[in-house]
Amino acid sequence: MNGFNLSEWALRHRSFVWYLMLAIVAAGALSYTRLGRQEDPSFTIKSMIVSASWPGATVEEMTNQVTDRIERKLQELGALDFTRSYTTAGQTTVYVNLKDDTPSRDIRDIWVQVRNKVNDIKSDFPANVQGPFFNDQFGDVFGNIYALTADGLSFRQLRDYAEQARAQILKLPSAGKVELLGVQDEVVHLNFSTRHIAGLGIDQQAVLTSLQQQNAVAPSGIVQAGPETVSLRVSGRFTSVESLRAVNIRVNDRFFRLTDVATITRGYVDPPQPMFRFNGQPAIGIAIGMKADSNLIQFGKDLRLHMTGVVADLPIGVGVHLVSNQPAVVEEAIGGFTRALFEAVAIVLVVSFLSLGLRAGLVVAIAIPLVLAATFVFMAYSGIILQRISLGALIIALGLLVDDAMISVEMMVARREAGDSLERSATFAYSSTAFPMLTGTLVTVAGFVPIGLNGSSAGEYTFTLFAVIAAALLISWAVAVLFAPLLGVALLPRTATSEKERPSRLKARFQPLVLLAMRWRWLTVALTLVLFALSFVGLGYVQNQFFPAADRPELLVDMTLLQSSSIAQTKIEMDRLEKTLVGDPDIVRWSSYVGQGAVRFYLPLDEQLANPFFGQVVIVTRDFDARQRLAARLKKLLREEFVGIDGFVHPLDLGPPVGRPIQYRLSGPDIQTVRGLALKLAEIVGSNAHVGGIVYDWNEPSMVLRIDVDQNRARQLGVSSQDIATMLNNVVGGSAITQMYDSIYLINIVARADRAERVSIETFQALQLAGRDGQPVPLPAIATVQYQIEQPIVWRRDRQPTITLQAAMVGDLQPATVVHQLKPAVEKFMANLPADYSIAVGGTVEESGKGERPIAEVVPLMLFLMATVLMIQLQSFQKLFLVVSVAPLGLIGVVAALLLTGQPLGFVAILGVLALIGIIIRNTVILVTQIDAFHAEGLAPWNAVVESTLHRTRPILLTAAAASLGMIPIAREVFWGPMAFAMIGGIVVATLLTLLFLPALYVAWYRIKEPA
Repeated sequence: MNGFNLSEWALRHRSFVWYLMLAIVAAGALSYTRLGRQEDPSFTIKSMIVSASWPGATVEEMTNQVTDRIERKLQELGALDFTRSYTTAGQTTVYVNLKDDTPSRDIRDIWVQVRNKVNDIKSDFPANVQGPFFNDQFGDVFGNIYALTADGLSFRQLRDYAEQARAQILKLPSAGKVELLGVQDEVVHLNFSTRHIAGLGIDQQAVLTSLQQQNAVAPSGIVQAGPETVSLRVSGRFTSVESLRAVNIRVNDRFFRLTDVATITRGYVDPPQPMFRFNGQPAIGIAIGMKADSNLIQFGKDLRLHMTGVVADLPIGVGVHLVSNQPAVVEEAIGGFTRALFEAVAIVLVVSFLSLGLRAGLVVAIAIPLVLAATFVFMAYSGIILQRISLGALIIALGLLVDDAMISVEMMVARREAGDSLERSATFAYSSTAFPMLTGTLVTVAGFVPIGLNGSSAGEYTFTLFAVIAAALLISWAVAVLFAPLLGVALLPRTATSEKERPSRLKARFQPLVLLAMRWRWLTVALTLVLFALSFVGLGYVQNQFFPAADRPELLVDMTLLQSSSIAQTKIEMDRLEKTLVGDPDIVRWSSYVGQGAVRFYLPLDEQLANPFFGQVVIVTRDFDARQRLAARLKKLLREEFVGIDGFVHPLDLGPPVGRPIQYRLSGPDIQTVRGLALKLAEIVGSNAHVGGIVYDWNEPSMVLRIDVDQNRARQLGVSSQDIATMLNNVVGGSAITQMYDSIYLINIVARADRAERVSIETFQALQLAGRDGQPVPLPAIATVQYQIEQPIVWRRDRQPTITLQAAMVGDLQPATVVHQLKPAVEKFMANLPADYSIAVGGTVEESGKGERPIAEVVPLMLFLMATVLMIQLQSFQKLFLVVSVAPLGLIGVVAALLLTGQPLGFVAILGVLALIGIIIRNTVILVTQIDAFHAEGLAPWNAVVESTLHRTRPILLTAAAASLGMIPIAREVFWGPMAFAMIGGIVVATLLTLLFLPALYVAWYRIKEPA
């Protein structure tokens, strides 16, 4: 690089450059302390929920009149990927799922569009439809959860203390959303006997109307009394159960006490709302979120201190238990990653000192903290926090960022051995290698471009890998050409030492191999191509993976009963399961949710819908091994003791949530046909020995009682279908007729039948209604009651009824491997499907495809950027071919490493393999440039190739050793292991090929003969 010499400028302005180094270190240290901390990077949940209710509507009516209208309107969204709806009698829930590559910055505006579009069709809904309602905060994370249990206190008293604690927690500056879990609303029940009411000839609705009128909140006026205003207040509203019991009712000119016709009790909603328990005890949970851009670890410390004061204010008998402590998990995870980072730094330093010597190694050693400090400054100003991906990126970058510094120092040492002064050696390194180093750096950065431009959720999750590595590599080039020369002048000896003997020994040992490869050039090329072909064969034996399971100690147990099951039955089964957990030495604690899934205490959690037939237990085990032991025991227990119940034991996931790993979706226009085909498909999928128990998201018909009303007879007796429906609803479930106010709570007053009548189907045969003039009318006189079968739940995808077959894995195979094994049989089944019916693969295979597809789309851009940068440097198509030829050969090492270690080729490993292309080309471009330089100095072509290879042997081996050995600390991580092993294998093999295959190919391509 001719013209302005940055290294020479640095030597002329030494004091200023020293000042810059000190300032960067100070700024980096300060930035590091201020960086936020999380366990995993944030990513956007690109889903929104639209819900509506239509009390009294059947599933079919709800689907056709509400669900379909919403889905049809949502199809107008340009960013829509698919809609997924869940319809029950009187209720619909529609998931709006955006395309995976939708930019996160556009999500908020799209949710506004969803609201506007759905609200535009509100007038098209049937009368009495409630909603639509929207939830676009689906991804809120509650990292801290506390459980409050009571000993000797009522649940209402416990809720009072929970509300008190919630108010105190919200005072924390960094506290975000705080929700209470497992709360049971209080209710005042008016239990009527339908027979008694009918026998007295009383119209129950008239009684309820009278109560509503007395309890109404209505303006009573303001008196303008001269200079003052005086408000008027009318008494009569209910304030307690006693005030209700004292009510006298007048119906049909008859007076009687309310207690004469109804039993009045104060209790809790029945059936219960979703319940929360801690270690098997009923509890109220306090789920605490954190405001965006806050430091999670600092928030955890502030919260612990704050909770100490909250607990001190609670009475004896209220227990406060820690359920989820995300700050502690993050602190431990960040500590582990930081230790791995320091281990990697130590490994790279050892490589530097052993290979370069004390003084030259010291130059590289000082360059590392300079680059890291500047990278921390970049992270602080770009909003990148310390988490799994960014810290892993720093560790990966370590082995790469010392490359430029090593090249500069190596060149200075070589020029000193040639007799140049220290200053001349320092400036020569810039003029001879700065541009090739920059080319290599830019090519390496280009190798990570598919990560940076991947717009999928998986790409968003791993984006900081690109950002941190790109910044570190570019900064490392600046440090190598600006600071390393000054450090070299200050630290390297003024006179050449015997250190040059060490490279001579290396050259003497390596030269015969180089000459052998060059002399037998075609054999070398052929053997390399054979190995490359074998690597493709071996790649077929490497399993594919999306993201691995997390190594956290939590274990989740999902329990799904028959979809017609009540929440009471779910609680009974959950109680059975939790009794088996008591006293287990592998368990630290557990929390359970009845009627819903766990709140999102961990961003990638696959959050479940609230359903009375569903329950979930979150178990915190002692360690990873304990988790594995407990999982095996629970799977056996569920299989043997909970027959007929779907039990799914699984750890937390890494990356975007997926659910059960193996999934097939079967869609079609007719529900019954879809159900029948799903059963046949299940037989095919279940035939694979590696597929666990197959479950359906819906496929269970339930029993309903149909009341067929003789409308003519009903009109004669003064009874309508609405009267019958209202009476039936009052009997079995009850309806809120008015409300009572108690402190901050609204307490519904619910009228319903006595329990004996409420839970007995025979009640309907003897049910009497109030007809014209209050005369009792038996229900059998105007209607017939008969049983029918009905589908209680219908799932749809893109407006088509869709049943999803889901299954867990058995054994060590990856889901992609099992799906590949099933592919021929499934495709044969698909070929025989009726028209308009289809099957799609879901689960991890589908999500992996979504993550990898954007990568494949960006690879051409990556190759274009690499080729452009290389052409600027090389100015030759032939040399471009030679430089690029080694890059794909790194696959030999990748496949060998993955097969030897048994690691799968996961999403992150694929990113590492793509980045490997740039890392390999970095060395080859410098070698080819060196050959040109020696040839220009007058060496014969053969000698120029030999001398360039020997000249670059030590720096190439050093950088390869630093890059590969530096990844050893993360190779033991579940998340980074596959990528680390793939890159280590690829770097090692590619390094050998750069030093042996490339010289052989070079002399073969240019037909260079060895001199006599």
